[in-house]
Amino acid sequence: MTEILTSDEMRSLERAAIASGRISGLDLMERAGTGVVEAIGEAWPDFRTPADVPRHAVVLCGPGNNGGDGFVVARLLRRRGWKVTLYLYGDPERLPPDARTNHDRWRRIGTLSALPAAPDFSTADLVVDALFGLGLTRPLTGFGPIFSALATAGRPVLAIDLPSGRDADALPDSVGWPSAPCSLAVTFHREKPLHARLRAEGIGVIVKPIGL
Repeated sequence: MTEILTSDEMRSLERAAIASGRISGLDLMERAGTGVVEAIGEAWPDFRTPADVPRHAVVLCGPGNNGGDGFVVARLLRRRGWKVTLYLYGDPERLPPDARTNHDRWRRIGTLSALPAAPDFSTADLVVDALFGLGLTRPLTGFGPIFSALATAGRPVLAIDLPSGRDADALPDSVGWPSAPCSLAVTFHREKPLHARLRAEGIGVIVKPIGL
């Protein structure tokens, strides 16, 4: 039987691993980003091969460590020759330390813009949703135009951990919360309660190890 971890259990496991000295938060973030890029090639094999025109990824980074994972993905895709457009929701000065480090690493090779109310996703080959992850405990407000623009564009959307706006623990009162469309969710170490529901909705789920 597949082990399922709640969001609290997953965060506790990460904290314990970091406290033990076995691994750093930065290493976990780098492994997560690497796993996402591996999953892109697994889910969309055409993306493994070079293209005549660089493929275009739009990466949406949020104010927490999910956004930090997004910065790693952006950097690794750029290294593979992708054109990357990165939008940040929030103030870089208020990012958690590991996410801020990866923000700074990205800024050495690329630019970012504040997340607009309704981004243009029409030229994206892939959108990476790294806005909100396991820590979300309430419905999002103000993101409707962004989610609508994503749905209208019809581009593949990869969510890091889970689609932004969804509750990782699939609590009953979270049903109907506004959320981003999603083609594939890439989560880490073990599935969370929401992932069975995503599968039932026809959304792919890939679990990547990060050394826990």
